Amino acid sequence: MYNPKSHDADEFISNEEVLASLAYAEDNKNNIELIEKILEKARLKKGLSHREAIVLLNCENQEKNEEIFKLANEIKQDFYGNRIVLFAPLYLSNYCVNGCVYCPYHAKNKHIARKKLTQEEIKREVIALQDMGHKRLAIESGEDPINNPIEYILESIKTIYSVKHKNGAIRRVNVNIAATTVENYRKLHEAGIGTYILFQETYNKKSYEELHPTGPKHNYKYHTEAMDRAMQGGIDDVGLGVLFGLESYKYEFTALLMHAEHLEAAFGVGPHTISVPRIRKADDIDPEAFDNGIDDDIFAKIVACIRIAVPYTGMIVSTRESEKCRERLLHLGVSQVSGGSKTSVGGYFNPMPENENSAQFDVEDRRPLDEVIRWLMKLGYLPSFCTACYGSGRTGERFMEICKGQQIHNFCHPNAIMTLDEYLQDYASDETKKVGENLISKEVEALENPEIKAVVKKNLDKISKGERNFKF
Repeated sequence: MYNPKSHDADEFISNEEVLASLAYAEDNKNNIELIEKILEKARLKKGLSHREAIVLLNCENQEKNEEIFKLANEIKQDFYGNRIVLFAPLYLSNYCVNGCVYCPYHAKNKHIARKKLTQEEIKREVIALQDMGHKRLAIESGEDPINNPIEYILESIKTIYSVKHKNGAIRRVNVNIAATTVENYRKLHEAGIGTYILFQETYNKKSYEELHPTGPKHNYKYHTEAMDRAMQGGIDDVGLGVLFGLESYKYEFTALLMHAEHLEAAFGVGPHTISVPRIRKADDIDPEAFDNGIDDDIFAKIVACIRIAVPYTGMIVSTRESEKCRERLLHLGVSQVSGGSKTSVGGYFNPMPENENSAQFDVEDRRPLDEVIRWLMKLGYLPSFCTACYGSGRTGERFMEICKGQQIHNFCHPNAIMTLDEYLQDYASDETKKVGENLISKEVEALENPEIKAVVKKNLDKISKGERNFKF
C-alpha cells in the first residue's frame, strides 16, 4: 500500500508503513552499529528517510543522543546560519463550522466571542503590525463558507498588501486556511501569497476522524491531500505541521516525514517549512484532556531529528512556547519564530477584554517584538525580516536547489543585515538599536565576498538616509 509518489493519502501516509517503521525503530533503539551508520549518512547533510529518522528519535544511548543534538546544530548553521526569520499571525475571523475537539473555534462553542474583521479593521491591524516592525504575516481564519469564503480571503490579502504606513509594508503574506480546491489554490497563487500552510493536526486516520467529528474537516483524505492540490494550483511553497499532543509523537513524527518525502517524490519540492506546535490551553480546551502530551526534552529531540532528516526546510516555533523552550530549540534547528503575537481576532489594534476572548490558544511568550529582537541578538542570532526570495521569484524548486546546495547564505545573510537595519532605524528602542548596531558591524565585517560587503555597506548608508527594501 505504501507509495510516496501516489496522490492517495492512504498510500503516501500508509498506516501499515508507519507502524512497521515504529516497530523497526523499537527493535533497533539500542543498535549502536545501525545508529552510527545512520549518523554517518546524516553527516552528509542530504537528509534521512523516515525509518532512519525514527530510529534516531528512538535512540536511548546518551552519547549518541548528544551527537544527534550536535549534528542538528551544525546542519542548521550550514543551511541557515545564525539568521532567525520573524513573522506574526494575523487572525481574520474565528467563525468556523467544524467540530474540532482541540480548538475553541469549534462550532458548538457558544460563549467564545465571534469576530470577523472588516477590510477597514484589517487595515488597522496591518498598521499596528507595521508599527511593530513586521514585514511578514501569516493570516489565519476559521473554516466557514458563509463568513469566510475564498473571496473574503483574497480581498483581505489585497488589502494587506495595499497598506503603506510610514516606512512600513507587508512584503509577504503566508496563508493558513482550510483545505480547499485546486481552483481556489490557483486564486491564492495569483493573489501573490508566500507559503500555503496547513497543519495536519494528526496523521493517524482513526484519531483524526474522532478529533474532527463534524464539519468538512472530518474528511481525512481531502485534508491530507490538500498540499497536492495546492501544488497543482501553482503554489510551490507549502508548510507542513502536526499538533503534538493529540496522538503518539512517534507516529506523528514518522508520518510527517513521510509527507515531506511524498512532496519530494511527487513534485520534486519538499516542504518550505515545518511547524511543531504543541497543544495549549484555550477558551474551553484543557490540554490535560489529551493523554499524548510531550515534555520539553522529547520536544527538543523531535526538533533535532526533523532538522537532520529534512535539512533544507525552514523550522517554525511560535509563541505557544516559552522563552526558555524557544531558546533551546533555536540551537537545534529552528529558523523562524513569531514575535509580539496575538491569537485573537483584532488583537493588535484593539485587544478584546478577557471576558470577550476570541483567542485560539494561550500564548506563552508574551514579550513585545522589540524585546524578542534584542533577546535574539544577545544570543548571537541575526534577526531577519527578509522576503527577498519571494520578491525575486526564488521559490519552490529554485529555492530548494539553492538551499540544498548550501548557497542561500549568499542571498539571505546580506538581506538579513539590511532588513535588521531597517528595523533598527524605524522601530527599535534605544537599547535594542545599540545592541543591533554592534551586531550589524560585526556581521558586515564577517562577510567573505568583498563585492557583497561593498554593496551592503553602500545600502546601509542609503537606509540611514531613508531608502528601503534593498535585496540581493
